[in-house]
Amino acid sequence: MGDPALSRRGFLAASAAAGLGMALSACGGDSDGGSSGTTAIEWWNISTTQPTKDVWAGLARKFEAQNPKVKIKIVQLENDAYKSKMTALTASGKLPDIFHTWGGGVLKQQVDAGLVEDLTDRTKPWVDGLLPVAREPYLFEDKTYAIPVDIGMVGFWYNKALFKKAGIAAPPTTWSAFLDAVRKLKSAGITPAALAGKEKWPGMYYWAYLAMRTAGADAVQKASDDKDFTGAEFVQAGQHLKEFADLQPFQKGFLGAAYSTPTGQAATVANGKAAMELMGQWAPVVQADAGQGLGDDLGFFPFPTVEGGQGAITEVFGGGGGHALRAGAPQAAVDFLKFFASETTDTELVKKTGVLPVVPAAEKALTDPNLKAVQQQLKGATGFQLYLDQAYAPAVGQEVNDSVAALIAGSKSPEQVTESITKTAKEEQ
Repeated sequence: MGDPALSRRGFLAASAAAGLGMALSACGGDSDGGSSGTTAIEWWNISTTQPTKDVWAGLARKFEAQNPKVKIKIVQLENDAYKSKMTALTASGKLPDIFHTWGGGVLKQQVDAGLVEDLTDRTKPWVDGLLPVAREPYLFEDKTYAIPVDIGMVGFWYNKALFKKAGIAAPPTTWSAFLDAVRKLKSAGITPAALAGKEKWPGMYYWAYLAMRTAGADAVQKASDDKDFTGAEFVQAGQHLKEFADLQPFQKGFLGAAYSTPTGQAATVANGKAAMELMGQWAPVVQADAGQGLGDDLGFFPFPTVEGGQGAITEVFGGGGGHALRAGAPQAAVDFLKFFASETTDTELVKKTGVLPVVPAAEKALTDPNLKAVQQQLKGATGFQLYLDQAYAPAVGQEVNDSVAALIAGSKSPEQVTESITKTAKEEQ
């Protein structure tokens, strides 16, 4: 998830981090085999919503049936809880056998600490059969450190019926038209957008996309490389976001709202109580799990362009999920990654859980028109930016989330956001 797509807490936040004892006790089964000759593997993931939770559990059982001497223990944690536990485990130097990763700077820090298995040679016979764009977040110096499970992008998921009620004829393609649509929705007595303000990362998506649209994807990458986000375009991104937030577009109580809970962001949209959300390709599945779901009323449109900006609507922001292994993981864990990345498994995932395929041959199983639209956007992408709180070092990613959340809440200015992120980035040198 996002992802989907997805606590981005500072990685080496002391071993006294909350939940360390619990996390450690749940970790590291008898991976080298016991007297019974059975290899026990622990698999940590974030697939807590249905139907994905049951489908993934079913795949583990299927793998066990094909490999009678392997036993897989599944640990499934909600997004932020997972990140907290993984922060503690990273600090302890002990990771699960198989674990979810978004790649980028977070995975790189684990790799640099010597905690992650280099999969380059162990996956060479089959890894080239996966989509190149899906593999990118997990490659460092041309070495493979995780295998993709899905790939996707963030965009607006909207309620067609509510847009029609507000007199919005078509999804906006420019930022000014987007703000006009927000005003029309408000005038019609409709909450324009839902936001999980408590979790912070969903708000970051707005600033990240606005930075890409004003400065361009290459400039966002350069700012990261230079550890300097104080350029005029990044301030403008914050000004555009402030202009949006000043319209009071979000649901009542959004600052305390979570993402996937029964009263959270996804459910607010799914139950028709807000017209849209900015979220990854996993949104329809989470909406249907958290609320009623919109059925044919659910639509998708890419993040609009900003007038005068350097970025194109074909530059996309997103990522996917992957599986990494702890250093020294048994061969059975590698075998499971191969099983999970097979055409048969990927086709089942596409059909049953609404993910976008990472195996090209599984694309034929894609039938949902919205996901097809996302897939087309991805295929036509002229630029790609990984989620900022995964692309950057953990402390920098957390500062992006915190600063943008403060901007949305009205306690930080656009300039202060860029200064705070830059200060943290320079401290990480």
